[in-house]
This record gives sequence, C-alpha cells and structure tokens, in this order.
Amino acid sequence: MEENKGICRLSVVPVRSKASDTSEQVSQLLFGDHYQVLESSADGKWLRVEIAYDSYQGWIDAKQHYIIPDAYYQELSSSDFKVTLDLVSTILFKKQTQNILLGSVLPITSNELFHVEESLAFNGESKSLHQKRDFEFVKRVALTYLNSPYQWGGRSPFGIDCSGFTQNVFKISGYRLNRDASQQVDQGKLVPHLTDACPGDLAFFSNENGKITHVGIILEDHQLIHASGKVRIDKLTEEGIIHSEHGQLTHKLHSIKRILPKE
Repeated sequence: MEENKGICRLSVVPVRSKASDTSEQVSQLLFGDHYQVLESSADGKWLRVEIAYDSYQGWIDAKQHYIIPDAYYQELSSSDFKVTLDLVSTILFKKQTQNILLGSVLPITSNELFHVEESLAFNGESKSLHQKRDFEFVKRVALTYLNSPYQWGGRSPFGIDCSGFTQNVFKISGYRLNRDASQQVDQGKLVPHLTDACPGDLAFFSNENGKITHVGIILEDHQLIHASGKVRIDKLTEEGIIHSEHGQLTHKLHSIKRILPKE
C-alpha cells in the first residue's frame, strides 16, 4: 500500500507516545527523515510510525504526513544523501521558501531518481550522510548546539534532549546511534576507565537504581558536552558530572563507550 510510507517535509514534526496533541513527545522528525506507517488511530487523525533511521516508534499528526511511493522509500534507505551542517538553512521546496534545521537530510545525490515535485534548491553547507569524520568534526558539530535549550524528545537546535543531541551529532558525523541513552549504551566498545577515555567517547550516567538516564560527549581535558537544562560543557570526573557553575555533582557516571575509531 503506497500510503504506508512517508517522509518529513516540514522543519520539525513531533513524535508522540500516544495519539493525542497532549501526549508526551518522545522524539521528533526533521526534514528528510523517512518512516513507515504502522497503523492509524480510530478517528484517522493520528498515525503510528516507525522511523527508518533508528526504528523508533511513535505517533504523528496525520496532517503532517507526506506520502511517498515504496520505490522512493527504498531509495532513501539505500542512497548516500546530504545532511545539512548549518544551524538553520533555507531551501526552495515546491516553489516555496522553507527553513530547515541542522541535521536535516536532503534528497541530493548523484542518483537522481526522484519525482519532479521532490526537487528542491539548497545552497547551504552540507556533507554526505555516510561519510565518517573524526573527533574534530564531531566537536565542531557538538559546539554548534551549545546553549540549545533542553526539551524532552527534542532533536532540534531549538529544543533537544541528551540522547537526541548525541544521536544528531554522530549522525551528522557519519555514525548511527539509537534514539535513547538506554539504547546507545549498548553500542560501541566499552572503555574500562575514565583515564582510558578519548575525546569523542560517550559517557553514560545512571540513577540510584542503575538505570541509564543521561549521556554526553567527552571533550579534551575530561570536559563533557551534554544537554541538561541546555547544551552545556561541564567537568567529568570518576564520580560523574561536576556542574561548572555551582560545583556540585549532578549525574553519576555509569560507563564510557567508544564509537569513533581510535586514531
């Protein structure tokens, strides 16, 4: 059925835990994210989708669903498209100007197999989505999000959560992470101790029950960039995160994982 495939053609679309505007936002679609429709609500106003990039599921407003054919969906899943590097870019889509956000995916490739209505004009900075980059690039992208406000379920520079931040930074840098911190902790290679950590490693933090509740990216000199209130830089110790302003321990260190190849 052609209607069960879609792509985000808005700047950002909320993905909710239930079929309601008042339901918790669990993630977001950015421009270019494609997905599969799993079911429709009884009233037809909401669609439960599975996002192709990370297999994450949630509900979107049916009015924000943009239908694409199966062939286009498969092309999106297999081609190396461009990902945007500017905080905000402007595109011309369907003869209308639209703002898109950092980390959006553009149907720009050497393999032009798209419908005429999918053509768009873009002249900002971008890179190939699958091109893997080094720590300096990861750091550059991470710093672009600095001071972005924290928002539960957010993946936008104007509202982002801790795992949305790490996922987007690594996505833009060419590495695929799962959506939630509790899923990301199962990826990569375990780093046994903080003294063995390298810039670019992920640090995970747990609550008193040992549940993973937070994640951030290690920078040089045991600094950590993470989304807590806002995207900020704090000190990382063997105990956890030391807040740079009031000097208190805010998160308990659980483990460190390496995603980037060691240089």
